[in-house]
Amino acid sequence: MNAIPQLLGTLTIGQAPRADITPILRAVLPEGTQLMQAGVLDGLSKEQIAADYAPIPGRPLLVSRLLDGSSVKLDKAAVQATLAVKLAELEARGCTVILILCTGEFHGLVLKNAWLVEPDRIVPPAAAAIAGERQVGVIVPLIEQASTEADKFSALSKPPICEAATPYADGMGAVENAARTLRERGAQMLLMDCMGFTEAHRRAARLASGLPVLLSNALIAKMTAELIA
Repeated sequence: MNAIPQLLGTLTIGQAPRADITPILRAVLPEGTQLMQAGVLDGLSKEQIAADYAPIPGRPLLVSRLLDGSSVKLDKAAVQATLAVKLAELEARGCTVILILCTGEFHGLVLKNAWLVEPDRIVPPAAAAIAGERQVGVIVPLIEQASTEADKFSALSKPPICEAATPYADGMGAVENAARTLRERGAQMLLMDCMGFTEAHRRAARLASGLPVLLSNALIAKMTAELIA
């Protein structure tokens, strides 16, 4: 008897589809897996995004990608308020597994029956298990996230050291500089803590630093593929 193909939902905090992340998923997903993509900002103009999701000084913020390839900074609380609605919509449309395409830390997200895969619950513990007692250097897209997202790295044996390079605008030079700086500051392993980083970014960071580099979305993609399989 042939198995019924799984319907995987992905939810980005920007706009879908994510042309940068989809190839990483497709490379590891079981053959026949159907993919349904959605985004928190789908259908919104830049003016609407600025009105409803603009960062508020002193509050945690996130960054994501729009359909035109540009990036946008977002108020984290506003994003979380919409996440629950979008997740419910994907589940109602038949998704059996839903993956959040963001490594930011969110709380209180639940589904009725579908499996919810939250990178912030998986990537830091996995990095801690791999690193052991070694010093981890984290490349974040925004330097402000080094403090606002610090709690999720509590499993590491040592507090992480962070440098910023966004995958959406800075180019490979910024990634290379961040990787070299982290090595000089004592990092023994690097973690690229944004779903927007690609294999090209990982290669650049590895060549610049000479250190092992974990790519968050590749790690999550492989684990999600195991769940679906």
